[in-house]
Amino acid sequence: MTSEVYETAAEAVVKGDGALATETAEKGLSEGIDPLELLNQGFIPGINKVGDLFDVGQLFLPELILSARAMQNATDIINAAIPESDRQVQGRFLIGTVEGDVHDIGKTIVISLLKANGFEVRDLGRDVSTARFIQEAEDFKADIIGSSSLLTTTMPAQKKLEDELKKTGLKERYKTMVGGAPVTQRWANRIGADAYAENATICVRVARELIVR
Repeated sequence: MTSEVYETAAEAVVKGDGALATETAEKGLSEGIDPLELLNQGFIPGINKVGDLFDVGQLFLPELILSARAMQNATDIINAAIPESDRQVQGRFLIGTVEGDVHDIGKTIVISLLKANGFEVRDLGRDVSTARFIQEAEDFKADIIGSSSLLTTTMPAQKKLEDELKKTGLKERYKTMVGGAPVTQRWANRIGADAYAENATICVRVARELIVR
């Protein structure tokens, strides 16, 4: 029975069925399935498959949006069910799409996976200025600042953030990670970011590595 719940959870995310994702999350919890197991065995494999399908062109942007929303539905329900005493917070991750850029689909998936893996996340949304990144990082007491750019024309905003952190003496306080379709490891190295993540799954792994450095 548990395996059926896991299969349905993954299916709900792949199909972008938000109602089914909500229903399955609630059903799994009511049947006594451990919240983290429900995420790790059901919903996360689903969102990972979505990413794979998108990468090979078998799933497109409208479907990706629906899948990200379905994953968010499930994540919110399951995270709320985890007792405070059982929550192992990996770290605080501040994330936003840089100034001039209004794309955030990939970021939504990143946030879902970070939350599912124990990170406390503050999402600044889209078109976020350098000043706001820094202000919110201080307010949130962030461990990591993640900036996303989906356009080559907005990538310089990631460099601007790195430069401002150095200028204000805050670079040593925060680890920085960059991502987005046109972003590369070479770009991250060039601007002085601490890390680059090609996709949401890699982002979680790299974020964990940054926390323990």
